[in-house]
Amino acid sequence: MQPALSPLSPFPEAARPVEGDAPDLELALRAASGDEVAFEAIMRRHNRLLFRTARAILKSDADAEDALQQAYLRAWRALGEFRADARLSTWLVRIVVNEALGHLRRRQAQIIPLEAAMMSTEPDTQISLQDDADRRPDRKAMRSELRQLMEARIDTLPDDFRRVFVLRGVQEMSVEEVAHALAIPEATVRSRFFRARSLLREGLSQDLDMALSDAFAFDGERCNRIVAAVRSKLG
Repeated sequence: MQPALSPLSPFPEAARPVEGDAPDLELALRAASGDEVAFEAIMRRHNRLLFRTARAILKSDADAEDALQQAYLRAWRALGEFRADARLSTWLVRIVVNEALGHLRRRQAQIIPLEAAMMSTEPDTQISLQDDADRRPDRKAMRSELRQLMEARIDTLPDDFRRVFVLRGVQEMSVEEVAHALAIPEATVRSRFFRARSLLREGLSQDLDMALSDAFAFDGERCNRIVAAVRSKLG
């Protein structure tokens, strides 16, 4: 087992430019020493994977962004404990999974019974009762008709199947990486992935493979927003 990276230094060296093909280990070493430029490079390199991971658990773009930002802050503080015998992407996915699951538990604990919501005079509560999130203008602009169908189908999968499917099928992580990220056996990853594909095929048929690469779009604006928000909180 490789030793952990050096802990964060209170006096980091002046930020140096990051080469586009710099290996993850080099970026992790620099970030563990307090180099925010290197950490930004890590975020931009893995943003799409990690956003999709959070989105698979939370089924909400906004909640996924919030969970991802908190996960990055946790990763920044814990980089000194990262061990080079694991892939940085897998280490980050595990942090995002834990943060998203915690976010989900907190959200479920705050659910207002329907009767109470109907009686509430709070504007936000009334809007939530009347507003269909999938019909908001920003949602329409972000997705094409095909991607809306694909994401809706994925969201109907049982929770355990959906998490495995997004990591294995959409993001194309290996069985070993998914098993490590979700803390489940590799055999379970294979069986859940097979069952999830069967369920989706019933509704999507040939459209499934066509739409996979565009599911859960991650555009430049969202990437920039997440990076900017995290960097504003570092240190």
